[in-house]
Amino acid sequence: MNPIACKKVKLNKADYTVSYIMPILLLIVDYMALLSAQKIAVYLRQHVGFLSIYHFMPGIPNLYFYFLVPVIFIAFLYNSHIYVNRMPFWEVIKKIFYSTILSTMVCITMMYFGHIAGGVSRIYVAILGIAAFIFLCSYRYFFKKILFELNLMQEPVIIIGAGKTAELIVEQFECDTGMGIKIIGFIDDKPISKVLPEQYPVLGRIDEAEKIIALTQVNTVIIAAPGMEKQKLLVLMNRIQPLVKDLLFVPDLIGAPVINMEIQKLYDTKIMMLKIKNNMSRWYNKLLKRSSDIIFGYILFFVCMPVLICISIAIKFDSSGTIFFNAQRIGKNGNRFICYKFRTMYENADEKLQNYLLKNPKMINEWETYHKIKGEDPRVTKIGKLLRKYSLDELPQLINVVKGEMSIVGPRPYLPREKKAMGDYFNIIVTNLPGITGLWQVSGRNEIAFSNRLIMDAWYIQNWSIWMDIVLMYKTLFVVLCKKGAY
Repeated sequence: MNPIACKKVKLNKADYTVSYIMPILLLIVDYMALLSAQKIAVYLRQHVGFLSIYHFMPGIPNLYFYFLVPVIFIAFLYNSHIYVNRMPFWEVIKKIFYSTILSTMVCITMMYFGHIAGGVSRIYVAILGIAAFIFLCSYRYFFKKILFELNLMQEPVIIIGAGKTAELIVEQFECDTGMGIKIIGFIDDKPISKVLPEQYPVLGRIDEAEKIIALTQVNTVIIAAPGMEKQKLLVLMNRIQPLVKDLLFVPDLIGAPVINMEIQKLYDTKIMMLKIKNNMSRWYNKLLKRSSDIIFGYILFFVCMPVLICISIAIKFDSSGTIFFNAQRIGKNGNRFICYKFRTMYENADEKLQNYLLKNPKMINEWETYHKIKGEDPRVTKIGKLLRKYSLDELPQLINVVKGEMSIVGPRPYLPREKKAMGDYFNIIVTNLPGITGLWQVSGRNEIAFSNRLIMDAWYIQNWSIWMDIVLMYKTLFVVLCKKGAY
Protein backbone atom coordinates (compact mmCIF):
# COMPACT_ATOMS: atom_id res chain seq x y z
CA MET A 1 0.00 0.00 0.00
CA ASN A 2 1.12 3.55 -0.74
CA PRO A 3 0.26 5.36 2.55
CA ILE A 4 1.41 8.73 1.25
CA ALA A 5 -0.85 8.53 -1.82
CA CYS A 6 -3.77 7.23 0.26
CA LYS A 7 -3.36 10.07 2.73
CA LYS A 8 -3.36 12.63 -0.07
CA VAL A 9 -6.60 11.32 -1.56
CA LYS A 10 -8.44 10.88 1.74
CA LEU A 11 -11.90 12.38 1.34
CA ASN A 12 -13.19 15.46 3.13
CA LYS A 13 -16.64 15.96 4.66
CA ALA A 14 -18.08 17.38 1.43
CA ASP A 15 -17.11 14.22 -0.48
CA TYR A 16 -19.01 12.03 2.01
CA THR A 17 -22.26 13.92 1.52
CA VAL A 18 -22.26 13.98 -2.31
CA SER A 19 -24.60 10.99 -2.63
CA TYR A 20 -27.11 12.67 -0.29
CA ILE A 21 -26.98 16.30 -1.41
CA MET A 22 -26.75 15.84 -5.20
CA PRO A 23 -30.19 14.18 -5.62
CA ILE A 24 -31.82 16.99 -3.59
CA LEU A 25 -30.10 19.68 -5.68
CA LEU A 26 -31.12 17.97 -8.93
CA LEU A 27 -34.71 17.68 -7.71
CA ILE A 28 -34.79 21.43 -6.98
CA VAL A 29 -33.29 22.18 -10.41
CA ASP A 30 -35.89 19.97 -12.11
CA TYR A 31 -38.70 21.68 -10.18
CA MET A 32 -37.50 25.11 -11.34
CA ALA A 33 -37.19 23.79 -14.91
CA LEU A 34 -40.80 22.53 -14.83
CA LEU A 35 -42.11 25.87 -13.50
CA SER A 36 -40.22 27.65 -16.30
CA ALA A 37 -41.64 25.23 -18.87
CA GLN A 38 -45.17 25.89 -17.66
CA LYS A 39 -44.64 29.66 -17.77
CA ILE A 40 -43.40 29.42 -21.35
CA ALA A 41 -46.26 27.11 -22.34
CA VAL A 42 -48.86 29.52 -20.91
CA TYR A 43 -47.26 32.50 -22.63
CA LEU A 44 -47.01 30.79 -26.03
CA ARG A 45 -50.58 29.48 -25.78
CA GLN A 46 -52.07 32.87 -24.94
CA HIS A 47 -49.97 35.31 -26.93
CA VAL A 48 -48.28 33.70 -29.95
CA GLY A 49 -50.05 33.70 -33.33
CA PHE A 50 -51.73 30.49 -34.43
CA LEU A 51 -51.38 28.97 -30.95
CA SER A 52 -53.83 31.47 -29.45
CA ILE A 53 -56.54 31.87 -32.11
CA TYR A 54 -58.89 29.05 -31.13
CA HIS A 55 -60.21 29.97 -27.73
CA PHE A 56 -59.21 31.71 -24.56
CA MET A 57 -57.48 29.56 -21.95
CA PRO A 58 -58.53 30.39 -18.38
CA GLY A 59 -55.97 30.67 -15.59
CA ILE A 60 -54.40 27.46 -14.34
CA PRO A 61 -55.08 26.70 -10.64
CA ASN A 62 -52.05 27.09 -8.37
CA LEU A 63 -52.50 23.54 -7.12
CA TYR A 64 -52.06 22.28 -10.67
CA PHE A 65 -49.27 24.70 -11.61
CA TYR A 66 -47.04 24.46 -8.53
CA PHE A 67 -47.79 20.96 -7.29
CA LEU A 68 -49.64 18.45 -9.50
CA VAL A 69 -47.70 18.88 -12.75
CA PRO A 70 -44.24 19.02 -11.09
CA VAL A 71 -45.07 15.98 -8.93
CA ILE A 72 -46.15 13.94 -11.97
CA PHE A 73 -43.00 14.78 -13.93
CA ILE A 74 -40.65 14.32 -10.98
CA ALA A 75 -42.27 10.98 -10.11
CA PHE A 76 -41.48 9.59 -13.57
CA LEU A 77 -37.99 11.10 -13.48
CA TYR A 78 -37.36 9.52 -10.09
CA ASN A 79 -38.58 6.16 -11.38
CA SER A 80 -35.98 6.36 -14.15
CA HIS A 81 -33.23 6.50 -11.46
CA ILE A 82 -31.58 9.69 -12.77
CA TYR A 83 -31.47 11.20 -9.28
CA VAL A 84 -29.47 8.40 -7.66
CA ASN A 85 -27.40 6.97 -10.54
CA ARG A 86 -24.63 8.76 -12.42
CA MET A 87 -25.22 8.11 -16.12
CA PRO A 88 -23.65 9.20 -19.42
CA PHE A 89 -25.09 12.40 -20.90
CA TRP A 90 -27.09 10.74 -23.68
CA GLU A 91 -28.50 8.15 -21.30
CA VAL A 92 -29.83 10.94 -19.04
CA ILE A 93 -31.38 12.71 -22.05
CA LYS A 94 -33.01 9.43 -23.07
CA LYS A 95 -34.49 8.94 -19.59
CA ILE A 96 -35.81 12.52 -19.56
CA PHE A 97 -37.28 12.05 -23.05
CA TYR A 98 -39.33 8.98 -22.12
CA SER A 99 -40.27 10.39 -18.70
CA THR A 100 -41.56 13.56 -20.37
CA ILE A 101 -43.72 11.60 -22.81
CA LEU A 102 -45.27 9.52 -20.03
CA SER A 103 -45.78 12.56 -17.79
CA THR A 104 -47.49 14.48 -20.57
CA MET A 105 -49.84 11.56 -21.20
CA VAL A 106 -50.71 11.42 -17.49
CA CYS A 107 -51.37 15.19 -17.47
CA ILE A 108 -53.76 14.82 -20.40
CA THR A 109 -55.55 11.96 -18.65
CA MET A 110 -55.78 13.93 -15.42
CA MET A 111 -57.23 17.00 -17.11
CA TYR A 112 -59.70 15.48 -19.51
CA PHE A 113 -60.85 12.39 -17.68
CA GLY A 114 -60.41 13.52 -14.09
CA HIS A 115 -61.83 17.02 -14.80
CA ILE A 116 -59.20 18.50 -12.50
CA ALA A 117 -58.23 21.30 -14.85
CA GLY A 118 -61.14 21.65 -17.23
CA GLY A 119 -60.69 24.27 -19.90
CA VAL A 120 -56.95 23.86 -20.24
CA SER A 121 -56.29 23.25 -23.93
CA ARG A 122 -54.49 20.30 -25.46
CA ILE A 123 -52.23 22.72 -27.33
CA TYR A 124 -50.99 23.96 -23.96
CA VAL A 125 -50.23 20.42 -22.80
CA ALA A 126 -48.36 19.65 -26.04
CA ILE A 127 -46.27 22.82 -25.68
CA LEU A 128 -45.67 21.96 -22.03
CA GLY A 129 -44.31 18.51 -22.97
CA ILE A 130 -41.85 19.98 -25.49
CA ALA A 131 -40.84 22.85 -23.19
CA ALA A 132 -40.42 20.51 -20.21
CA PHE A 133 -38.03 18.27 -22.16
CA ILE A 134 -35.94 21.24 -23.34
CA PHE A 135 -35.83 22.95 -19.93
CA LEU A 136 -35.13 19.77 -17.96
CA CYS A 137 -32.20 18.92 -20.24
CA SER A 138 -30.74 22.43 -20.39
CA TYR A 139 -31.16 23.24 -16.68
CA ARG A 140 -29.50 19.98 -15.66
CA TYR A 141 -26.70 20.40 -18.21
CA PHE A 142 -25.71 23.92 -17.14
CA PHE A 143 -26.19 23.20 -13.45
CA LYS A 144 -23.90 20.18 -13.59
CA LYS A 145 -21.40 21.98 -15.82
CA ILE A 146 -21.05 24.84 -13.32
CA LEU A 147 -20.75 22.46 -10.35
CA PHE A 148 -18.18 20.20 -11.95
CA GLU A 149 -16.14 23.11 -13.33
CA LEU A 150 -15.85 24.25 -9.70
CA ASN A 151 -14.94 20.68 -8.65
CA LEU A 152 -18.08 20.42 -6.54
CA MET A 153 -20.42 17.44 -6.05
CA GLN A 154 -18.18 14.98 -7.90
CA GLU A 155 -18.37 11.32 -6.91
CA PRO A 156 -14.98 9.99 -5.69
CA VAL A 157 -14.14 6.63 -7.29
CA ILE A 158 -11.34 4.09 -6.95
CA ILE A 159 -10.70 1.79 -9.93
CA ILE A 160 -9.25 -1.69 -9.41
CA GLY A 161 -7.21 -2.57 -12.48
CA ALA A 162 -5.03 -0.24 -14.52
CA GLY A 163 -5.10 -1.83 -17.96
CA LYS A 164 -6.71 -1.16 -21.33
CA THR A 165 -10.23 -1.51 -19.95
CA ALA A 166 -9.49 1.09 -17.28
CA GLU A 167 -8.15 3.42 -19.99
CA LEU A 168 -11.46 3.16 -21.84
CA ILE A 169 -13.41 3.89 -18.65
CA VAL A 170 -11.27 6.92 -17.85
CA GLU A 171 -11.65 8.17 -21.43
CA GLN A 172 -15.45 7.91 -21.10
CA PHE A 173 -15.44 9.77 -17.78
CA GLU A 174 -13.23 12.52 -19.18
CA CYS A 175 -15.34 12.96 -22.32
CA ASP A 176 -18.67 12.80 -20.51
CA THR A 177 -18.12 15.41 -17.80
CA GLY A 178 -21.83 15.35 -16.97
CA MET A 179 -21.30 12.16 -14.98
CA GLY A 180 -19.27 14.03 -12.39
CA ILE A 181 -16.87 11.20 -11.59
CA LYS A 182 -13.63 12.05 -9.77
CA ILE A 183 -11.05 9.27 -9.99
CA ILE A 184 -8.89 9.43 -6.88
CA GLY A 185 -6.60 6.53 -7.74
CA PHE A 186 -6.03 2.97 -8.94
CA ILE A 187 -5.39 -0.35 -7.23
CA ASP A 188 -3.31 -2.85 -9.20
CA ASP A 189 -0.40 -5.24 -8.69
CA LYS A 190 1.31 -4.51 -12.01
CA PRO A 191 -0.38 -1.68 -13.97
CA ILE A 192 -0.37 -2.52 -17.69
CA SER A 193 -1.25 1.01 -18.73
CA LYS A 194 1.62 3.44 -19.07
CA VAL A 195 -0.68 6.45 -19.20
CA LEU A 196 -2.84 6.02 -16.09
CA PRO A 197 -0.04 5.89 -13.47
CA GLU A 198 1.19 9.23 -14.82
CA GLN A 199 -2.25 10.82 -14.40
CA TYR A 200 -3.48 9.21 -11.18
CA PRO A 201 -1.80 7.71 -8.09
CA VAL A 202 -1.48 3.94 -7.76
CA LEU A 203 -2.70 3.39 -4.20
CA GLY A 204 -1.49 -0.16 -3.70
CA ARG A 205 -1.93 -3.83 -4.55
CA ILE A 206 -5.21 -5.74 -4.98
CA ASP A 207 -4.68 -7.73 -1.76
CA GLU A 208 -4.57 -4.38 0.09
CA ALA A 209 -7.92 -3.19 -1.33
CA GLU A 210 -9.80 -3.32 2.00
CA LYS A 211 -7.16 -1.25 3.80
CA ILE A 212 -7.06 1.32 1.01
CA ILE A 213 -10.87 1.66 0.92
CA ALA A 214 -11.00 1.98 4.71
CA LEU A 215 -8.27 4.61 4.72
CA THR A 216 -9.70 6.71 1.86
CA GLN A 217 -13.33 6.00 2.93
CA VAL A 218 -14.47 6.02 -0.69
CA ASN A 219 -18.10 4.98 -1.38
CA THR A 220 -17.77 3.76 -4.98
CA VAL A 221 -15.34 1.21 -6.44
CA ILE A 222 -15.09 -0.03 -10.04
CA ILE A 223 -13.43 -3.37 -10.81
CA ALA A 224 -12.02 -2.96 -14.34
CA ALA A 225 -10.38 -6.36 -14.77
CA PRO A 226 -12.53 -8.39 -17.19
CA GLY A 227 -9.69 -10.91 -17.66
CA MET A 228 -9.55 -11.81 -13.96
CA GLU A 229 -10.33 -15.43 -13.12
CA LYS A 230 -13.92 -15.96 -12.03
CA GLN A 231 -13.08 -17.29 -8.56
CA LYS A 232 -10.67 -14.44 -7.85
CA LEU A 233 -13.25 -11.93 -9.02
CA LEU A 234 -15.95 -13.39 -6.77
CA VAL A 235 -13.60 -13.37 -3.75
CA LEU A 236 -12.61 -9.77 -4.49
CA MET A 237 -16.24 -8.67 -4.82
CA ASN A 238 -17.17 -10.38 -1.54
CA ARG A 239 -14.29 -8.62 0.21
CA ILE A 240 -15.14 -5.17 -1.09
CA GLN A 241 -18.95 -5.04 -1.23
CA PRO A 242 -19.50 -4.67 2.57
CA LEU A 243 -17.15 -1.67 2.62
CA VAL A 244 -18.77 0.52 -0.07
CA LYS A 245 -22.19 1.75 -1.15
CA ASP A 246 -21.74 0.95 -4.83
CA LEU A 247 -19.55 -1.71 -6.40
CA LEU A 248 -19.36 -1.86 -10.19
CA PHE A 249 -17.49 -4.43 -12.27
CA VAL A 250 -16.77 -4.82 -15.97
CA PRO A 251 -17.67 -8.35 -17.20
CA ASP A 252 -15.77 -9.99 -20.03
CA LEU A 253 -18.35 -8.85 -22.60
CA ILE A 254 -16.62 -5.92 -24.27
CA GLY A 255 -18.03 -5.50 -27.80
CA ALA A 256 -21.25 -7.40 -27.04
CA PRO A 257 -24.62 -5.74 -27.85
CA VAL A 258 -25.12 -4.29 -24.36
CA ILE A 259 -27.73 -1.56 -24.97
CA ASN A 260 -30.61 -4.00 -25.37
CA MET A 261 -29.29 -6.35 -22.70
CA GLU A 262 -31.42 -7.25 -19.68
CA ILE A 263 -30.51 -9.16 -16.52
CA GLN A 264 -32.63 -12.12 -15.49
CA LYS A 265 -32.05 -13.61 -12.05
CA LEU A 266 -32.66 -17.23 -11.06
CA TYR A 267 -32.55 -16.92 -7.28
CA ASP A 268 -32.84 -20.60 -6.39
CA THR A 269 -29.88 -21.63 -8.51
CA LYS A 270 -27.86 -18.39 -7.99
CA ILE A 271 -27.62 -17.97 -11.73
CA MET A 272 -27.65 -14.68 -13.64
CA MET A 273 -28.71 -14.74 -17.27
CA LEU A 274 -28.24 -11.93 -19.78
CA LYS A 275 -31.02 -11.53 -22.33
CA ILE A 276 -30.19 -9.69 -25.56
CA LYS A 277 -33.24 -8.40 -27.39
CA ASN A 278 -33.27 -8.11 -31.16
CA ASN A 279 -35.31 -4.92 -31.43
CA MET A 280 -35.22 -4.91 -35.22
CA SER A 281 -37.02 -8.26 -35.39
CA ARG A 282 -40.17 -6.87 -33.74
CA TRP A 283 -42.93 -5.76 -36.11
CA TYR A 284 -43.79 -2.61 -34.17
CA ASN A 285 -40.18 -1.41 -34.28
CA LYS A 286 -40.04 -2.09 -38.02
CA LEU A 287 -43.24 -0.07 -38.44
CA LEU A 288 -41.90 2.74 -36.25
CA LYS A 289 -38.61 2.98 -38.15
CA ARG A 290 -40.26 2.85 -41.57
CA SER A 291 -42.89 5.43 -40.55
CA SER A 292 -40.19 7.82 -39.31
CA ASP A 293 -38.25 7.31 -42.55
CA ILE A 294 -41.31 8.17 -44.66
CA ILE A 295 -42.16 11.25 -42.60
CA PHE A 296 -38.61 12.65 -42.38
CA GLY A 297 -37.76 11.52 -45.91
CA TYR A 298 -40.63 13.41 -47.55
CA ILE A 299 -40.16 16.50 -45.36
CA LEU A 300 -36.42 16.71 -46.00
CA PHE A 301 -36.84 16.02 -49.72
CA PHE A 302 -39.24 18.92 -50.27
CA VAL A 303 -37.29 21.24 -47.97
CA CYS A 304 -34.06 20.46 -49.84
CA MET A 305 -35.60 20.70 -53.32
CA PRO A 306 -34.20 24.22 -54.06
CA VAL A 307 -30.74 23.07 -52.94
CA LEU A 308 -30.97 19.97 -55.15
CA ILE A 309 -31.81 22.11 -58.18
CA CYS A 310 -28.94 24.56 -57.52
CA ILE A 311 -26.41 21.74 -57.08
CA SER A 312 -27.60 20.05 -60.28
CA ILE A 313 -26.97 23.24 -62.27
CA ALA A 314 -23.53 23.72 -60.66
CA ILE A 315 -22.45 20.16 -61.51
CA LYS A 316 -23.56 20.55 -65.13
CA PHE A 317 -21.49 23.71 -65.57
CA ASP A 318 -18.44 22.41 -63.67
CA SER A 319 -17.58 19.33 -65.75
CA SER A 320 -18.90 17.13 -68.51
CA GLY A 321 -20.99 14.13 -67.59
CA THR A 322 -24.22 13.24 -65.86
CA ILE A 323 -25.59 15.10 -62.83
CA PHE A 324 -26.13 11.97 -60.78
CA PHE A 325 -23.80 9.09 -60.06
CA ASN A 326 -26.07 6.08 -59.91
CA ALA A 327 -24.18 3.08 -58.58
CA GLN A 328 -25.25 -0.32 -57.34
CA ARG A 329 -25.13 -0.88 -53.60
CA ILE A 330 -25.89 -3.83 -51.33
CA GLY A 331 -29.30 -3.38 -49.70
CA LYS A 332 -31.45 -5.28 -47.26
CA ASN A 333 -31.31 -9.08 -47.53
CA GLY A 334 -28.32 -8.70 -49.87
CA ASN A 335 -30.48 -7.35 -52.70
CA ARG A 336 -28.82 -4.78 -54.92
CA PHE A 337 -30.32 -1.37 -55.61
CA ILE A 338 -29.37 1.84 -57.40
CA CYS A 339 -28.06 4.39 -54.87
CA TYR A 340 -28.51 7.99 -56.01
CA LYS A 341 -25.72 10.49 -55.41
CA PHE A 342 -24.57 13.69 -57.02
CA ARG A 343 -21.59 13.08 -59.26
CA THR A 344 -18.42 14.36 -57.57
CA MET A 345 -15.82 12.72 -59.85
CA TYR A 346 -14.68 13.06 -63.44
CA GLU A 347 -16.02 10.55 -65.96
CA ASN A 348 -12.63 8.81 -66.24
CA ALA A 349 -12.23 8.52 -62.45
CA ASP A 350 -11.02 4.88 -62.51
CA GLU A 351 -8.29 5.72 -65.00
CA LYS A 352 -7.18 8.69 -62.88
CA LEU A 353 -7.08 6.45 -59.79
CA GLN A 354 -4.87 3.84 -61.45
CA ASN A 355 -2.47 6.50 -62.73
CA TYR A 356 -2.38 8.13 -59.28
CA LEU A 357 -1.55 4.86 -57.49
CA LEU A 358 1.15 4.03 -60.06
CA LYS A 359 2.80 7.40 -59.44
CA ASN A 360 2.25 7.18 -55.66
CA PRO A 361 2.79 3.52 -54.63
CA LYS A 362 2.87 4.58 -50.94
CA MET A 363 -0.85 5.41 -51.20
CA ILE A 364 -1.81 1.84 -52.16
CA ASN A 365 -1.86 0.71 -48.51
CA GLU A 366 -4.05 3.70 -47.56
CA TRP A 367 -6.47 2.89 -50.37
CA GLU A 368 -6.71 -0.75 -49.30
CA THR A 369 -7.27 0.27 -45.63
CA TYR A 370 -9.81 3.08 -46.03
CA HIS A 371 -11.10 2.53 -49.59
CA LYS A 372 -10.61 6.30 -49.84
CA ILE A 373 -7.85 8.73 -50.78
CA LYS A 374 -7.09 11.29 -48.13
CA GLY A 375 -5.99 14.75 -49.11
CA GLU A 376 -5.98 15.70 -52.78
CA ASP A 377 -7.99 13.13 -54.75
CA PRO A 378 -7.34 13.57 -58.50
CA ARG A 379 -10.70 11.98 -59.33
CA VAL A 380 -12.79 14.65 -57.58
CA THR A 381 -14.12 17.70 -59.44
CA LYS A 382 -14.05 21.26 -58.07
CA ILE A 383 -17.74 21.29 -57.16
CA GLY A 384 -17.33 17.69 -55.97
CA LYS A 385 -14.85 18.78 -53.27
CA LEU A 386 -17.40 21.23 -51.89
CA LEU A 387 -20.21 18.68 -51.99
CA ARG A 388 -18.11 16.07 -50.20
CA LYS A 389 -16.95 18.52 -47.57
CA TYR A 390 -20.54 19.10 -46.42
CA SER A 391 -21.89 15.67 -47.50
CA LEU A 392 -24.27 17.37 -49.95
CA ASP A 393 -23.50 14.71 -52.56
CA GLU A 394 -25.65 12.29 -50.54
CA LEU A 395 -28.83 14.40 -50.58
CA PRO A 396 -30.35 12.49 -53.56
CA GLN A 397 -30.40 9.40 -51.33
CA LEU A 398 -33.58 10.88 -49.87
CA ILE A 399 -35.18 9.43 -53.01
CA ASN A 400 -33.94 5.98 -51.94
CA VAL A 401 -35.43 6.57 -48.48
CA VAL A 402 -38.85 7.45 -49.91
CA LYS A 403 -38.70 4.40 -52.18
CA GLY A 404 -37.97 2.15 -49.21
CA GLU A 405 -34.48 1.15 -50.39
CA MET A 406 -32.65 3.08 -47.67
CA SER A 407 -33.23 4.51 -44.21
CA ILE A 408 -32.32 7.91 -42.76
CA VAL A 409 -30.08 6.12 -40.22
CA GLY A 410 -28.50 2.75 -40.84
CA PRO A 411 -25.31 0.92 -41.83
CA ARG A 412 -23.19 2.15 -44.72
CA PRO A 413 -24.46 1.24 -48.22
CA TYR A 414 -21.64 -1.08 -49.26
CA LEU A 415 -20.46 -1.70 -52.80
CA PRO A 416 -21.01 -5.16 -54.35
CA ARG A 417 -17.23 -5.57 -54.73
CA GLU A 418 -16.87 -5.11 -50.97
CA LYS A 419 -19.05 -8.14 -50.15
CA LYS A 420 -16.10 -10.51 -49.81
CA ALA A 421 -14.22 -8.07 -47.56
CA MET A 422 -17.29 -7.81 -45.28
CA GLY A 423 -16.80 -11.43 -44.20
CA ASP A 424 -19.04 -12.65 -41.37
CA TYR A 425 -20.42 -9.14 -40.84
CA PHE A 426 -22.29 -9.36 -44.15
CA ASN A 427 -25.14 -11.50 -42.75
CA ILE A 428 -25.67 -9.06 -39.86
CA ILE A 429 -25.49 -5.85 -41.89
CA VAL A 430 -27.91 -6.94 -44.63
CA THR A 431 -30.68 -7.52 -42.07
CA ASN A 432 -31.23 -3.77 -42.06
CA LEU A 433 -31.72 -1.07 -44.68
CA PRO A 434 -28.54 0.94 -45.34
CA GLY A 435 -28.68 4.53 -44.14
CA ILE A 436 -27.76 8.01 -45.32
CA THR A 437 -26.07 8.49 -41.95
CA GLY A 438 -25.07 6.08 -39.23
CA LEU A 439 -22.74 5.28 -36.37
CA TRP A 440 -19.50 5.22 -38.33
CA GLN A 441 -20.36 8.49 -40.08
CA VAL A 442 -20.58 10.37 -36.77
CA SER A 443 -17.55 8.59 -35.31
CA GLY A 444 -14.96 9.81 -37.80
CA ARG A 445 -16.42 9.13 -41.23
CA ASN A 446 -13.54 8.49 -43.66
CA GLU A 447 -11.02 8.50 -40.81
CA ILE A 448 -12.43 5.08 -39.79
CA ALA A 449 -10.75 2.03 -41.30
CA PHE A 450 -12.96 -0.29 -43.37
CA SER A 451 -12.77 -3.10 -40.78
CA ASN A 452 -13.89 -0.75 -38.01
CA ARG A 453 -16.81 0.48 -40.12
CA LEU A 454 -18.04 -3.09 -40.31
CA ILE A 455 -17.79 -3.48 -36.52
CA MET A 456 -19.68 -0.23 -35.94
CA ASP A 457 -22.44 -1.06 -38.42
CA ALA A 458 -22.96 -4.51 -36.89
CA TRP A 459 -22.98 -2.99 -33.39
CA TYR A 460 -25.61 -0.42 -34.46
CA ILE A 461 -27.95 -3.12 -35.75
CA GLN A 462 -27.51 -5.32 -32.67
CA ASN A 463 -28.15 -2.38 -30.31
CA TRP A 464 -30.77 -0.48 -32.32
CA SER A 465 -33.38 1.70 -30.69
CA ILE A 466 -35.39 4.66 -31.95
CA TRP A 467 -33.56 6.81 -29.41
CA MET A 468 -30.22 5.81 -30.97
CA ASP A 469 -31.51 7.01 -34.35
CA ILE A 470 -32.50 10.37 -32.83
CA VAL A 471 -29.05 10.78 -31.25
CA LEU A 472 -27.23 9.85 -34.46
CA MET A 473 -29.30 12.32 -36.53
CA TYR A 474 -28.47 15.03 -33.99
CA LYS A 475 -24.76 14.19 -34.07
CA THR A 476 -24.75 14.06 -37.87
CA LEU A 477 -25.69 17.73 -38.06
CA PHE A 478 -22.64 18.76 -36.05
CA VAL A 479 -20.27 16.36 -37.83
CA VAL A 480 -21.33 17.75 -41.22
CA LEU A 481 -21.08 21.39 -40.12
CA CYS A 482 -17.62 20.75 -38.64
CA LYS A 483 -16.58 18.86 -41.81
CA LYS A 484 -15.03 16.19 -39.59
CA GLY A 485 -13.49 13.28 -41.52
CA ALA A 486 -14.78 14.56 -44.88
CA TYR A 487 -12.71 14.36 -48.07
